[in-house]
Amino acid sequence: MRIDKFLWCVRFYKTRSISADEIKKNRVSVGTQAVKSSREIRPGDLVKIRKNQIDYQIKVVDIPKSRVGPKLVPLYIEDKTDKEQYEMLKQRKLTQDYYRIKGEGRPTKRDRRVMDDFIGNDSEELTENTEWDLFFSDVEDDS
Repeated sequence: MRIDKFLWCVRFYKTRSISADEIKKNRVSVGTQAVKSSREIRPGDLVKIRKNQIDYQIKVVDIPKSRVGPKLVPLYIEDKTDKEQYEMLKQRKLTQDYYRIKGEGRPTKRDRRVMDDFIGNDSEELTENTEWDLFFSDVEDDS
């Protein structure tokens, strides 16, 4: 089975085209060699994949006939990834600070005011700019 199809079948990538693109970008290798998407994969091969800034290593146990469900994936691959890599991923997720919970929608008026205070954008400064007002008053006097 082709390696791009294999990675899609064992649910490492969402689509086969994404799998092929990642292989073209040299983020997938078998053993120590970078591969093409047409490379045939065999049981016993060690596949190294760079995804989400993590270096995954999987050993091919068996070749599936078609895309398998998430519960059946361990029948076809064996995870050889270092535990340190998973710890790094967990740390990255914890360090991401989000202002609001995902799905809350647009900022409220109060949120915008707090952001403006933090950034230092005052709407009053824009309206009190006398040079800008003088520029437009000269244009009106000429007509």
